[in-house]
Amino acid sequence: MVGESLKLLLVGSAVSDGSRNVYQYYALAVLRDPRMTEVVVTRKGQTTIPAELRAKYRIQEGSRLEVIDAGNGIVFRPRKSFLDLGGSGAGKATVTEMKRLLDKLREEDV
Repeated sequence: MVGESLKLLLVGSAVSDGSRNVYQYYALAVLRDPRMTEVVVTRKGQTTIPAELRAKYRIQEGSRLEVIDAGNGIVFRPRKSFLDLGGSGAGKATVTEMKRLLDKLREEDV
């Protein structure tokens, strides 16, 4: 496949026919996604996110991440804060419409 690197793994086994051992070897091809980076997990369950990925996703010391069980692996995703959502509703309504809606909600609370 284009863009993927190939890693070969040689697996062997010994089979005895009584008088001699016969060795059988199998070559297994393992496709590796080039976007994948291998990291080590410490005995405390900690790992290091590679610097290029921390920079790309603006992960700094103290950043909060969501940990998701994807079924076939674990996904770490930067958690959106309230400030990240600022402006996400732009273009959904005019300022006048938003004020009108807020006034209506305030009247319902009374």
